[in-house]
Amino acid sequence: MILTKLEIIKQVKKGNISISPFNEDMLNPNSVNYRLDRELLEFDEQLDAKKKSSPKKILLTDEGFTLQPGKLYLANTYEKIGSKKYVTQLIGRSSLGRLGLFLQVTAPLGHVGTYHNWTLELKVVQPLKVYPLMRIGQVTFWKIKGKRNLTYEHGEYKNFEKAQVSKFFKEFL
Repeated sequence: MILTKLEIIKQVKKGNISISPFNEDMLNPNSVNYRLDRELLEFDEQLDAKKKSSPKKILLTDEGFTLQPGKLYLANTYEKIGSKKYVTQLIGRSSLGRLGLFLQVTAPLGHVGTYHNWTLELKVVQPLKVYPLMRIGQVTFWKIKGKRNLTYEHGEYKNFEKAQVSKFFKEFL
């Protein structure tokens, strides 16, 4: 079951959902918008699943930066988001999808018990200029059924403030 705007506000006030900074103007009927932080990681070399990647860091300015097709970009949410009671799902915004931005296509699901700045995956179908602190996506909160399992509290990608490159290469070690 997805939480509504009023229920999200109620759960934030109760401390069951954490969003920092929290602004009620960012709420939608069933979600909360999140913003793009000021740093991008750009991958323009061939990636190898067995090797750690070394992306180029790009600092976004108020003039914006143009994302290019054929490249992978990682960024992070400006807001720290999480919950020990609800599952988060980070998704794109339809208005940016209509501009050709694919966001969080492969990893939209967050785990119960995590609270951090989320790594975002960005791909575009044509050049698209983005800006720091623009509302880039939205997060929904889902009630879980069954006993909560907080094992991901020790997960590979939790408690970060900046975008994290893939650690898939460790599976080959």
